[in-house]
Amino acid sequence: MDLGLADRTVLVTGGSSGVGLATVRALLDEGANVATCGRDADRLAKASAHLRAGTDRLWYGACDVRDADAVTDFAERAASHFGGRLDALVNNAGQSRMKPLGETTAEDWRDELELKFSGVLNPLAATLSYLRASDAAAIVNVNAVLAKQPETRLITTSAARAGILNLSKSLATELASDGIRVNSVCLGLIDTGQWTRRHAAADSGLTYEEWQAEIAADRGIALGRLGRAEEVAYAIVSLLSPRASYITGTSIDVCGGVGRGIL
Repeated sequence: MDLGLADRTVLVTGGSSGVGLATVRALLDEGANVATCGRDADRLAKASAHLRAGTDRLWYGACDVRDADAVTDFAERAASHFGGRLDALVNNAGQSRMKPLGETTAEDWRDELELKFSGVLNPLAATLSYLRASDAAAIVNVNAVLAKQPETRLITTSAARAGILNLSKSLATELASDGIRVNSVCLGLIDTGQWTRRHAAADSGLTYEEWQAEIAADRGIALGRLGRAEEVAYAIVSLLSPRASYITGTSIDVCGGVGRGIL
């Protein structure tokens, strides 16, 4: 199916690895123009190098989403590079903080909330005028199932993720009159490289597939394995598509059936 993304321009934050990189690749496969950023310039350049082969539809640059001025500069340069337009935004930059309440400091709370909320609000502010000018504008906020079913070992991340899910719903209502759709994709455990490293460090004697299955059983993942970055990217790209023009204010779980709630 043609998703109608050819020649549209999409800005993806956190595009140097994992879900962000898979999303960039999927968008390029759909014929879209893609601007992507990450904090580590060298890592971003290495990740983007093989994607640039044979195409001028990828543009990238280093940027920390917590720096509003840097994000605005990046978005403006990206729009200029692609003829003055941005049609969609994927807010993917972020990380998890593995700490229970007893080990969490006030600074941890401030840092986590700043990262999660700046990662949505700064790119939104930087791209809003361009999105309003598009005839099929869409935003996808990459979130986690932690937003719906908190994990005490990641207490700050769970709380911040819940706030972002709430914010996304509010933005969908607020921006609907501008023709901008806002949706969320909530992830479960996704194999983005860190799990391969953990498997090697565990030295369990199990194959990677066997080790994954044990983790899946422990975490209650119905499909019995970790997800793949490209499976998440499919959901993101589908929500960006003009064919999803009547979908806004919702969230899609990409978690292998780990969700314990009914909402």
